[in-house]
Amino acid sequence: AAITGANGLAYVAGASVLDSLLGPSPTHFVLIGIFLVGCAAILGVTGTRRPIPRGWATFAAEVNVVWAIGSVAVVALGWLDLTSTGAVWTLLQAALVAAFAMLQLTALRRTS
Repeated sequence: AAITGANGLAYVAGASVLDSLLGPSPTHFVLIGIFLVGCAAILGVTGTRRPIPRGWATFAAEVNVVWAIGSVAVVALGWLDLTSTGAVWTLLQAALVAAFAMLQLTALRRTS
């Protein structure tokens, strides 16, 4: 939740700077940032529950899988007019999010 929230806030706060570095318009960064802050809030609340609700944990893992696949698709299909730096950044984030998804799915399997 903390990493997702920090990333979302950085996208919102830095939207006008990130566009020239990574490619997409400031509006894209603001929208992505708002989405990430919302996800972080859901993750934060979910993480405070004991036990963590299985459905919400599954949802979080699924969102991460979709995010990682979507990020690779954005780069592969040339969406959002990414710069070279933007493409590398997007793929690095996809790898990190995929790693989170794998950890989440592994934990879910171990608790079933």
